[in-house]
Amino acid sequence: METLTRTDNTALTRAQRRWVAAFVIVVSGYVAAQMLSDIASLRILSLFGFSVDGGTLVYPLTFTLRDLVHKVAGLRAARWAIAVAAVVNLVMAALFWIVGNLPADLAVGPQPEFAALLAPVWRIVFASIIAEVISELIDGSIYERWTEYFGNRHQWGRVLSSNSVALPIDSAIFVLIAFAGDVPTDVLWSIFWANVIVKGAVTVGSIPLIYSVPAPERPF
Repeated sequence: METLTRTDNTALTRAQRRWVAAFVIVVSGYVAAQMLSDIASLRILSLFGFSVDGGTLVYPLTFTLRDLVHKVAGLRAARWAIAVAAVVNLVMAALFWIVGNLPADLAVGPQPEFAALLAPVWRIVFASIIAEVISELIDGSIYERWTEYFGNRHQWGRVLSSNSVALPIDSAIFVLIAFAGDVPTDVLWSIFWANVIVKGAVTVGSIPLIYSVPAPERPF
């Protein structure tokens, strides 16, 4: 009996460790992708005749990574991850602003490149964070409804259904807050559709990621 008990305890401990490892990996990946997308957005690219920020190549992955957090740890954990990512991005922008405005060591040189490249435009920072939080909360709600209805069947649909609604909402909120009143309406529509098209393509490519982690029994 003691041997059986020790075996059961060991198995449970291993299950807990696997769960913790999966949770740490997907949450870290989600927050890192959020940070990378914000930094990459500082460079404007020309893709297929559209002008898009570099973050568009990374940002759609955050929705699928949020789905992975949801799959591993549930809706509440996914919402906490969204809040943490928003705070981290805000702190990152504030840090870049502070470092860019502190006096440089003139023995090295004036180093204006840092502030010129990384000092945030606060309207765009807030537009990005607000759009991220609202759209990813919507993404989570749709994912939860799909899972309740289909269970573990058609997992590709979790990503496709949630992202197909959340991504256009994200683009619309961001474009309106960041650029409305500063650029013509036709340019706003061009930016919106460019973002939706590129993000949609990245989303489709990210669908297999939902199968990269199991849906374990949460052992805590």
